[in-house]
Amino acid sequence: MKEGRYLDEEDTIRRGVDALVKELGPVEAIRFLNIPCKRRIDSVKRHRAWQKTLVKKKFFAEVFK
Repeated sequence: MKEGRYLDEEDTIRRGVDALVKELGPVEAIRFLNIPCKRRIDSVKRHRAWQKTLVKKKFFAEVFK
């Protein structure tokens, strides 16, 4: 089996940006790079929000088919 080798960060970034520009064009590549990352919601808040949408009878019927 051939030994693997990682690219250095600079080369990885350059090749990634080149691929984006080639596939998307310069304007869409810049738009893609500027898309903000969504912030993660705390798991407890996410779970409580999910629970508020549940209908108990429907949920139990689905779980205990």
